[in-house]
Amino acid sequence: MAQDKTEKATPKKRDDARKKGQVARSVDINGAAILIAGLIALSAFAPRAMDQMRRAMVGVIDLTTRPDVVNREGIGELFWLVGRHVGLALLPVAGACFAAGLFAAVAQVGFKPSPQALKPDFKRLNPASGIKNLFNPQHFAFETAKNVAKTTIVGAIAALALFPKLDELAATVGTPPEQLVPEVAGTVMAIAQRAAVAYLVLAVIDFVYQRYKHEKGLRMDKQELKQEFKQQQLPAEIKSAQRRKAMELARGRMMDAVPTADVIVTNPTHFSVALKYEAGTAAPVVVAKGVDHLAFKIRERAADAGVMVVPDPPLARTLYATVDVGRPIPEDLFHAVAQLLAYVYRVAGARA
Repeated sequence: MAQDKTEKATPKKRDDARKKGQVARSVDINGAAILIAGLIALSAFAPRAMDQMRRAMVGVIDLTTRPDVVNREGIGELFWLVGRHVGLALLPVAGACFAAGLFAAVAQVGFKPSPQALKPDFKRLNPASGIKNLFNPQHFAFETAKNVAKTTIVGAIAALALFPKLDELAATVGTPPEQLVPEVAGTVMAIAQRAAVAYLVLAVIDFVYQRYKHEKGLRMDKQELKQEFKQQQLPAEIKSAQRRKAMELARGRMMDAVPTADVIVTNPTHFSVALKYEAGTAAPVVVAKGVDHLAFKIRERAADAGVMVVPDPPLARTLYATVDVGRPIPEDLFHAVAQLLAYVYRVAGARA
């Protein structure tokens, strides 16, 4: 029970969670760091960026006055000229934003890459699971409230900084462009800096909440602590033997369930998934699954028990990747599995 998990997580559980990519981090911290770094870079490199833009404009005007350039090759030269100057203008700002985002990410979780977290997880790629998490009432309500509060606070601070300067901005009507641009740019930069500071404060609050939420999710109950303590006291050889024995027992129970299945869905050579449906249950259940050699053993056991084997590569791969043994199939696969079972029942009835 979740309410029984009152003990702090052990170092081993923290390490295991980190290897899986489960860390406390706030995307708002990254966003605030990138925004502030971008504003600083703009303040520092704005004259250089304006000079590059001026060169691009002068170069474009110069090229368009030459008749030999107004052709297919000239258009390519024109695009190259504009792209080069725009790239040189934006490169310092983009570099500063990239460095700030990287630094913020490392500052939150530390620089400890986890190869296991980089492995593709088909459960995370399942659209049904993503939609279910997206519209989770608690998650949706919290994220909505957070985004509304963030937008309201940042917008209010920007508005409070802008309103006192409305008269000054109105007085700039008719000002020459060479005087108007620096003045407006300074006003916009000052407003953006205040909004960025407010965003950073909100990001820190969100990070504190994410840390609390992460710690709460890692809590353990007393039984888990006892079990982990026992595991730590055992030699590595005994632990390995226990895991091997547990895997053998689980595989044995799985193979014993194959004859009770209604159908075996195959790849047909690499994957095998055994499905069983009982009247009164919500959905068919995966009672066994395997790949390569184990898949062959499942098909062999099914043949001995007279269980029908049906090749359906897409369905077999999807079931193997998304459904654990002993779990019912997800709703998005109901239609495909229902058609398969209907076919199996028709064939069985014809044979009878």
